[in-house]
Amino acid sequence: MYISKRCFVRIISFFTAVSVAAGISATLNMNSSVRYKRSFEQSMTRNVEDLSAEIDNIKNTLYKGMYAGTPEMMTQLSSKLWSDASTAKASLAELPVSELHLENTYKFLSQVGNFSKSLAKRYSNGETLTEDDRKSLKTLGEYADRLADNMWKVEQRITNGELSFEKAATEVQEAKNSDEPSYITEGFTDFEEGYDNYPTLIYDGPFSDHILEKNPEMLKSASAVTLSDALKKAEKACGTVGLSHDDKNDEQGKMPSYVFTKDSTTIAVTKNGGYLSYMLCGRSVPTRSVTALEAVAKAEEYLSMLGINHITDTYYEINGNVCLVNFAGTQGDITMYTDLIKVGVAMDNGDILSFDGRGYITNHKKRNLPEPKITAEQARKQLSSELTVTDTSLAVVPSAGTNELYCYEFHCTSPDGRQMLVYINADTGKEEQILLLEISENGTLTV
Repeated sequence: MYISKRCFVRIISFFTAVSVAAGISATLNMNSSVRYKRSFEQSMTRNVEDLSAEIDNIKNTLYKGMYAGTPEMMTQLSSKLWSDASTAKASLAELPVSELHLENTYKFLSQVGNFSKSLAKRYSNGETLTEDDRKSLKTLGEYADRLADNMWKVEQRITNGELSFEKAATEVQEAKNSDEPSYITEGFTDFEEGYDNYPTLIYDGPFSDHILEKNPEMLKSASAVTLSDALKKAEKACGTVGLSHDDKNDEQGKMPSYVFTKDSTTIAVTKNGGYLSYMLCGRSVPTRSVTALEAVAKAEEYLSMLGINHITDTYYEINGNVCLVNFAGTQGDITMYTDLIKVGVAMDNGDILSFDGRGYITNHKKRNLPEPKITAEQARKQLSSELTVTDTSLAVVPSAGTNELYCYEFHCTSPDGRQMLVYINADTGKEEQILLLEISENGTLTV
């Protein structure tokens, strides 16, 4: 059959167009698939992170429960255990590993929840912590510690790119006909295998998170400052000139502030009072030649230069060769854990890289603190008999809302050497808070 040159060209053009369209469609489908895989991977990673955090919370709360001295504190901790266990179970159920017969891990989380509900019920009736309760909390805590360690290892391998949930999802199906577990479940599998000797439980059935939620005390009667005056304060704070300002960058809300910038440095000064709100300098710190104690001294000198007095350093943490020093206000011998300041010190040369005074600006004021209604010795009787007290002082700490609590702060040591802080209300004798101290070569944190 004869085909004209024009017809031949049309046919070639048609098939070329079809091929191009198919190529475009394939590309779009491939891009869509890539986006889906990326979204799936990110979603699963978030679930692992959430599960890791909840298991860590469970571990710490179980440990605190062993040394709760009053029914009220045990009820509070039991409620938190039940909430954390429920959240952890929900995160576990979202992971591909949920189909790989991890009944014991789920059982553990269920037992934590049920046991905590049982304790809450008993303590609401005025019962106290028994020796069997302590043993159960200790046993659950040991297993939670192992699971938390395995979970963080799994999370680290995901972060490093060693594990892929896309591959794990495929292996879930293959595992149904195989005795070999998915490689992403290794951290869980180790934990599962440790249940051989798991005992049967018998039962019937840091302070800074919310300090910015109220109107700042230091701004209530403070006068407005001009942009020029605020600039001078900002230059003094960062030790440089040439800062720029743009109205659209200013902060509003409960702490309106002028915001100045230069290169990687950002500084905010309150529009009333002219107080340094925060400062951030983004330079890297590749080496470490300044010690932690020297960094704390540098931070103290900086605060003195700013005219901030009546403070004490509490704890510090080193991360990326930057020492973040935490300070709290003082009134006489009483520590104000509500009046917080954080100063970041570069450990290569001692430069001040960051400052956060928002907690201090929000809460600092002259307080009426009369003599406590109970003595330190009376407050001490509320502590668990398992604890050894190493230091006692008075402190003001934030409550669960935006109020403050006047407490005795007891620095204690548990029989296994763990250090913790226990806060007993100086007026009512109520056990208000237990904080575990995480002490390492990089500083001390509270959990």
